[in-house]
Amino acid sequence: MKQLDLEKIRTLIKYFIIQYNVTNILLAISGGQDSLYLINILETLKQQLFKIKLQISYIYIDHQWKQTSLQQIKHIINYIKLMKSSITIYQISKITLSEDECRTFRYNIILQHAAKYKFELVITGHNATDTIETFIQNIIKGSGIESLNNLAIKSKILQDTFILRPLLKLDREMIYWICKKFYLPIWSDSTNYVYKIQRNRIRQELIPYIKKYLHKNIEYNIKSLIHHYYYQNEYIKQSVIKLYLKSQHCKRTAISHQKIKTQNFLLQIKIIQLFCFDNFQMYLENSKIIKVINKINSKSLNLSRIMTYNHFIFFINNNWFYLSIKIY
Repeated sequence: MKQLDLEKIRTLIKYFIIQYNVTNILLAISGGQDSLYLINILETLKQQLFKIKLQISYIYIDHQWKQTSLQQIKHIINYIKLMKSSITIYQISKITLSEDECRTFRYNIILQHAAKYKFELVITGHNATDTIETFIQNIIKGSGIESLNNLAIKSKILQDTFILRPLLKLDREMIYWICKKFYLPIWSDSTNYVYKIQRNRIRQELIPYIKKYLHKNIEYNIKSLIHHYYYQNEYIKQSVIKLYLKSQHCKRTAISHQKIKTQNFLLQIKIIQLFCFDNFQMYLENSKIIKVINKINSKSLNLSRIMTYNHFIFFINNNWFYLSIKIY
């Protein structure tokens, strides 16, 4: 079974490289078991696909949280040197334990680096265990269904750049077994045991507690739930797009409120969100959208200004809901 999973990962990456004619790859690494396993796969594929002439580069983001940060960087550099590849290291001087803030830093740096050097494919080491932990974090935050399964194996991040997360089907224990099998030099990260970081609490305390005292198959059940949520979310998105296109005005920045008010409340929210973003790249808060929907659904409606928001005016005229820019 383990060997079968290994072949699936190799095949997935190889297929993606060939299908999209990828020649320039950026791998975001941490020095942990996930990134070391991916380095092993990519360097092997580089030799197997010698006709393609793959260029593989690595990027590492150092938050400088721990006293051993410099030693870890040296360890990573020495290992990449053995591969005869290049690595770029960014150091974040602001010390913080906010996981959301650090994730934003990392993503923006990787995105800017990929755009600057025209990488066609960015690969990260997110695994199935990460997906479960992210799911629990999003539930704690009260996120909507679209945020509960926000890690996709493949997505487009720039016009000519994809991001691939090939390890999403493998859990952390499986990847650890693989690294041991190939004698890969895993760096033990002490920040994984800092309990001020919410993800560490979930990983080290919450999930083991649930498995022991509440339900031993909690991880499998969450995976199944994420799988179902994915299809539910895709159905909602497709329905919203279809309804939005049918509701659009042929000439003006407007949609038919008569068609909107007959829909499910959730679809009404999503259609108005899409309307605002499609025309003005504006994300409207749920509280504002609900105010708009309540006005649209009211019985007496002819010509009415609903509200102003930043530099925009929302108003109704006959059967149409309009969004216009405020003129000073």
